[in-house]
Amino acid sequence: MVNRKIKLLLGFFFTGLGIVGAILPVMPSTCFFIFAAYYFGQSSERMENWLLNHPRVGPTIINWRKYKAIPRLGKIMACAGMSLSAVLMILSAAPFWVKIGCLVILALSAAYVLTRPTLKNYNSANSVNTELN
Repeated sequence: MVNRKIKLLLGFFFTGLGIVGAILPVMPSTCFFIFAAYYFGQSSERMENWLLNHPRVGPTIINWRKYKAIPRLGKIMACAGMSLSAVLMILSAAPFWVKIGCLVILALSAAYVLTRPTLKNYNSANSVNTELN
């Protein structure tokens, strides 16, 4: 019972982060909604269904669950955001070891995104894709 409540709280936490990421251009949102759906799937069928049926994020979550794939535009935007973050990190006054650590994490994240299958003909507004590249 406690475990279920913790997962429900994590679902709400990641949904909140996803909403913030949808508003702020420097923060991702999709990955947080995917995490939220995962935790809601283990704690609240109603909240999981709400996310899966949401017109904006639902198709993306369903495609991720089914294909573990990312739309081409998503890859472009993710890599552009990580590149901008890398440049800002290099130009910052952060200690050298912090810069190196962040750059390594960004590089590994970009490698992960780029090695996922690419969805073709993806329309996030109203459909679930069935084609992979």
